[in-house]
Amino acid sequence: MTWDWQVFLQDTGGGETYLQWLMSAWGWTLSVAGCSLVVALAVGSLMGILRTTPNKALVFLGNAWTELFRNIPLLVQIFLWYHVIPSLFTSLRSVPSFVLVVFALGFFTSARIAEQVKAGIQALPKGQRYAGLAMGLTLPQTYRYVLLPMAFRIVIPPLTSESMNIIKNSSVAFAVSIAELTMFAMQAQEETSRGIEIYLAVTALYFVSAFAVNRVALFIENRVQVPGMIGGGK
Repeated sequence: MTWDWQVFLQDTGGGETYLQWLMSAWGWTLSVAGCSLVVALAVGSLMGILRTTPNKALVFLGNAWTELFRNIPLLVQIFLWYHVIPSLFTSLRSVPSFVLVVFALGFFTSARIAEQVKAGIQALPKGQRYAGLAMGLTLPQTYRYVLLPMAFRIVIPPLTSESMNIIKNSSVAFAVSIAELTMFAMQAQEETSRGIEIYLAVTALYFVSAFAVNRVALFIENRVQVPGMIGGGK
C-alpha cells in the first residue's frame, strides 16, 4: 500500500484543489461549531439559572427545556429543524440551512450546559445567596454579582468538554448539505479513491481544533481560578 499525499494538489474540477476544498470545509466546521457554542452558552446558562431560582414556574421551564433537548438524538433534531419546522412555520423556509443547523446543535448542547450551570450554582454555599440578599441586592443582582462569577469558574472544565464536543458534533451538518469536514471527506474519497489520506487529514483537523479549544480553556481556567479552590488547572 502506498500513500499519495499529492492528491490534495489535484484539481477538483471546479477551479480549486482538494487542499483548498479541505481548508474551506474546515472553515465551515469551525463556523458551525463557533456559532452553535454561542447559542448553547447563552441559552444553556439561562436555563441553568432558571432551574435554581425559587420560582417553581421558572424551574419547570428550565427542566422542561433540558429534558426535551437532551433526550432527542442530535441527528433527529437536525432533521426536525431542516424538514419539519419550516413546514410548520412557512416564514422559516427561506432561512439558510447553516442557521438551522446552528440552532439545532446550539439547543442540543444548551441542555447539557444547563445541567452544568445548575450544578455550579448549587455547589456554592447557600450562605452566599442569603448574604447577597441581606446586603440589599435583588435576586437577579445576587446572581449577577455573587453567584454566577463563582459558578462559572467552577464549571469551566465541563464547559471545556462541551466546547470540544460541539466541534465533533458539528459533523452532523453534512446531513443537510453543509460543506464541512465530514462532507468533504465523503465526497473527496469518492472522487479520488484515496480514503486513507483524506480521512487522516480530516481526523487531524478535528484533533487540532478540539485540542486548541482545550488549551485555550485551560489557560482561562488557570487565569480565573480562585486561590485555594480545589480542582484548578494543571
